[in-house]
Amino acid sequence: MNVRTEQRIAFTVLFACTLLVVMPVLVVLAIIFAKGYTALTPEFLFGMPENGMNAGGILPAILGTLYLVLGAIVFAVPLGVLSAIYLVEYSRDNAISRLIKLAIVNLAGVPSVVYGLFGLGIFVIFLDFGVSILSGSLTLGIMILPVIITASREALESVPRSFRIVSFSLGASRWQTIRHAVLPHALPGILTGTILGLGRAAGETAPILFTVAAFYLPALPASVFDQTMALPYHLYVISTQVPGIREDFRFGTALVLLLLVLLLNLAAIILRTRFRKKKRW
Repeated sequence: MNVRTEQRIAFTVLFACTLLVVMPVLVVLAIIFAKGYTALTPEFLFGMPENGMNAGGILPAILGTLYLVLGAIVFAVPLGVLSAIYLVEYSRDNAISRLIKLAIVNLAGVPSVVYGLFGLGIFVIFLDFGVSILSGSLTLGIMILPVIITASREALESVPRSFRIVSFSLGASRWQTIRHAVLPHALPGILTGTILGLGRAAGETAPILFTVAAFYLPALPASVFDQTMALPYHLYVISTQVPGIREDFRFGTALVLLLLVLLLNLAAIILRTRFRKKKRW
């Protein structure tokens, strides 16, 4: 068997494996679109729910999902990036720092329902924030924090050491070096972690089940201490708990959730691409 034949076989096997992964996803997306696109009317997207969700729209659920995701990102990104900066640029390589890094990686694999119970105990009961947007956003923020810290650490560590050495040789302080010579080049990787966090925060049901979500609220929240509807929990309830809901309403809600996550990720990807073009290596 010559080299060209081996390459063709390897290419065929890899292409087949890729199809095995991609095709089921495409089939699911096609089914959701085919059964749900008819529900995407202005009344459905911008109307308030009526008659126990048997009529009206899902505007409170869409806005509630946006509130929760943006609140989680506002909380998790600054804290995650600052934690990564400390671990990479300031902490010493000893047993304690290695233990902290291992704990962060392990936290990324904790089931979301555990974070929901944690949020219920800490934010809803102990801190007395109640079942509210604030409690839900903080819970989602803690859930995506390990992903953002890990991605930010890898992005900071990927910046060449020579950038730091040159900055120090010109008399810059450590923070000036981080601010001007390291962070701008690590931003694309940090935004990658943010994108991953966006997708997970927008699609989780268990954490918001205990801390914020309501099924039927025919009004928009007035403050961060109010409950709100959210698309993942709303989709779960109308699919499993409420009889008589029209099929196109269920698939339409799923399609809206997918499109919302896609738009959020697309915005973050465009921002990441703009920063990536500025990289000098």
